[in-house]
Amino acid sequence: MIKLRLDVDYPYPSRLQSFLFTALNIKTSRNYVKNSKIIAKMVNESPEEVMAYWFFTPQTTPDSELLSLLHPKRHEVALHVATQPYLEWEKLEKATHRKVKYYTVHGTARLLARLMWRRKLWEARAPIPKGFPLKSFYDFPTLGLDRLCYEKPPAQALKKARDSVAKGEVLHVHPEWLFQRGTLNHRGPYYETIKKLLRVDAELDGLVIRKKGFFRIAHYNEQNEYLKDVNPSERFFEKLAERDADIFTFVERRWCCPIQNPSSGWIRAEDNIALLQVTPYSEWFAKVGKKTRNMIRKAEKKGITTQIAKPTDALAEGICKIFNETPIRQDRAFSHYGWTLARVKRTILGTPNSTFIGSYLGGELVGFVQLVRGDHLVVMAQILSLQQHWDKAVNNALVAKAVEICAAQQVQWLMYGRMGNHPSLDGFKANNGFTKYTITRYYVPLTKKGWAVAKLGLHRPAKDALPEPLKGPLIPVFNWVSRTKTQLKRKR
Repeated sequence: MIKLRLDVDYPYPSRLQSFLFTALNIKTSRNYVKNSKIIAKMVNESPEEVMAYWFFTPQTTPDSELLSLLHPKRHEVALHVATQPYLEWEKLEKATHRKVKYYTVHGTARLLARLMWRRKLWEARAPIPKGFPLKSFYDFPTLGLDRLCYEKPPAQALKKARDSVAKGEVLHVHPEWLFQRGTLNHRGPYYETIKKLLRVDAELDGLVIRKKGFFRIAHYNEQNEYLKDVNPSERFFEKLAERDADIFTFVERRWCCPIQNPSSGWIRAEDNIALLQVTPYSEWFAKVGKKTRNMIRKAEKKGITTQIAKPTDALAEGICKIFNETPIRQDRAFSHYGWTLARVKRTILGTPNSTFIGSYLGGELVGFVQLVRGDHLVVMAQILSLQQHWDKAVNNALVAKAVEICAAQQVQWLMYGRMGNHPSLDGFKANNGFTKYTITRYYVPLTKKGWAVAKLGLHRPAKDALPEPLKGPLIPVFNWVSRTKTQLKRKR
């Protein structure tokens, strides 16, 4: 059984709001114990055997919404003593209509916090009277999960948490650090770890929520949104809104799985991808044209050999060298420049369902392509080569090998990013058999702010909102701005 101890110290996700409202002894319904409600729903949805022990202060007494989520079979209400043990115990039982059996004590190391909680200045914790009838929860062996997640990446924290559960230990967290990081007390964020531990929210894997001006937009990362079908439910939208997203955007994979009866409330926009319907390699080779065939043969004559590469340290070192060869690629700032070997191993080699193809010259990696497999589709996530070997048609050899492998594995579709924002790259894609495939991108407003943003047309990226006649002339300007920013950063 997974046992959770949740010390609900503060009522709001915002520390400043929590401190102010605690000091003034006031409450508001907006965002009240918001993270606690998210965790309670996660516990309720978990297929695992879970018991959550909730320790509430007088400032975090559960409201009716949270209390309705705390089903007695999986949740137990307990007391987090702030200043007056007996009085707080009585008030908590009266407010929740639950029998309280356990207690913990809320501690504060800083003077300002003691004033805020109206304690004596020399008391970091309220004293517990002798003979206090509730059972101390400190008697149970415990692992501080939010502290662990501050120190360790999610994968390592998850392994240690599972080992702790196997030993019968209690996992201790504070709801306020579910998503944010506490610099002074070294806690959180632990959402990714507890999500996997409870085996919930799988539909949120690969989801990114980023701030764009005054609103927040949720989307799957660049690879994931094309790899699997998205059939969002109302509960899914509710989860995104709980995580402060104002708009959710996703693409319709019409080439394989068109969406039936999309909601009229979803805003539609035209998008595109570079798509190749995979045929036997010999058929593809015959269709691509003489120029491309000559480039593939040129790579062979120049001594380039291309093959599947195992995700080893040697491959990571070769990729790191390619990333750091130059800060500018195709007239733009190169986003992977400056990546460390550790980051390459974690981010590139750590991508699930990946196949790597390497091009070699005398045993040295001079180019690579990363293929990420999804449902009915393979995405070319990365294709790069050393610029010093540009004359050897390395990228042509990599595309040819990718098509050969996809054909052998009976993959139906191969995707290579988008088309329309980079003329020279678009030409390379077209020469290798990729065509511009128009798709629908949906934008779903989740909040009132999201609806306002959509009405004003601010939800789309600026480059996509531009009319096509203007986009072409502005591409050199965008490239110049991108290069200049990079050069200024490097001079600092």
